[in-house]
Order: sequence, then structure tokens, then C-alpha cells
Amino acid sequence: MRVYAVSDLHVDYPENLEWIQSLGETSHQGDVLILAGDVSHQLDALRQVFESLRSKFMDVFFVPGNHDLWIDEDELDCSLEKFHTIEALCKELGILRDVHHYGELSIVPLLGWYDFSFGEPDRHLRRAWRDFRSCQWPVHLDNAAALNDFFLNKNESLLSTSNTIVISFSHFLPGIDVMPTRIPVQCRRIYPILGSDALGEQVRKLNPDIHVYGHSHVNQSIELDNIRFVNNALAYPSENHIARRQLVCVWEVAELEYAAAR
Repeated sequence: MRVYAVSDLHVDYPENLEWIQSLGETSHQGDVLILAGDVSHQLDALRQVFESLRSKFMDVFFVPGNHDLWIDEDELDCSLEKFHTIEALCKELGILRDVHHYGELSIVPLLGWYDFSFGEPDRHLRRAWRDFRSCQWPVHLDNAAALNDFFLNKNESLLSTSNTIVISFSHFLPGIDVMPTRIPVQCRRIYPILGSDALGEQVRKLNPDIHVYGHSHVNQSIELDNIRFVNNALAYPSENHIARRQLVCVWEVAELEYAAAR
């Protein structure tokens, strides 16, 4: 059994949807896929991708990203309703949204948002960042800190997960230190909306062997505090210089070892 990871499919681009559909029907029937958010804001497209990947992999894990919770073309009142609708869709299609154990391996999905702990957004970012227009939240969640806390509170019961190998994943970044140092200064203005330090604290409390994340579209594999952090984004078709268009295997369990564990 192998564990693969990918994020930021953005299947509103036809090339990206074609990439999903081109994955082999039988190559990964014994494997697990971690899908770390940002598939599409269109529920029909989300369903199509879930059904396709569910048919190709033994199990598929998912956490929603910010794009998944946009509501401008949906017949929904707010992004919280969209979140609950996606949760129901996952349950209907058998997409895993909770901790799951495979013998000595456990996979832990972690929700989150951004809370500006990586920096305060400037006026340009506040005007340009589409979440500020396309996500609509109830009044009690209508600020970044409250929204991030809402999602992080849902993770609390999962942080005691313990096993020989633990892999966690989130859409948002668990620390700005996972970003490569090569990022030009002028491109760092988006850092405030990449994730939160509080999510990073949860990851370190869980202390997984591997943490998969998405959102930045900058592919990365780096070890910090004895945790391997991995980003493997499909990203936009124009971003081949920072993202690779392939599945990445983050863990492999020997067949005999897995059979014995079961």
C-alpha cells in the first residue's frame, strides 16, 4: 500500500480535469490518496472529481480549501453551509474526512484557515484576494481569527492520535517556515493568507512523521522539528515552474507488512 498526495487540482481548468481523468483505472486500487484541498468551487465538478478518484484509489482523504468554499455561483446562503454540504458529499461518496488507521499507519485530516499570523495583508491583497468577496460567513465567523479558531477547534479531538507512523494533512500552511527561501520579496505579499501559526502548533502537538499541505502552489519537501512537510500541488497550468503535475508517493508500506497488520 502506498500513500500519495496532491493538492490544488483546480479542475475549472480543462487541462487539470483531463489530468485527473487520465490517471490509471487499476494502477492505484491498493493505494490511498491524500487530497489537500482546492478542487473546485463548483459542487458538480467536486462530485465528478471525487467519483473519479474514488474509483481509482482504495481510499481518498480530503479537506476543503478556500476555493472549495466560494459561493458566488451556488444556491447556498453562506460558505459555512457550503462546508456542511461538502461534508455531506464526502460522506455520500465515501471520501474520508476523519482519522483512519491502516495497521501501524494513521492518517489525520486537519482543518484550518488563515488568521494573518504570518503578516498583516496590505490594501492590495485585501482588494485582490478573491476569498474576501467569494466567501461569505455568518457574523460570528466574519473575521479571520474567529474563522480559523472555528476550524481548529474541530481538530482538537484528533491531536491525540498515536501510531508507529502518523501522516497528517491540511490545506493551509502550518507555518511560514515551510516556504522556500528562494521566494522573491515582491511575491511574499501573499504570505498573510497562506495559513496560521496556530495550525502549526496543532501539527507539532500531534507530532506526525509527515505533514502534507497545499494552498501555496509551491512544491516543497522540507524537514523541520523532525517532521517532513510536503506540498505537491497540481496548481494552475501556467505554474509548471513552481509545481509538478504528478502524484507524489509520501509513504509506502511493504505488502507483506500491510497484510500482517490487517
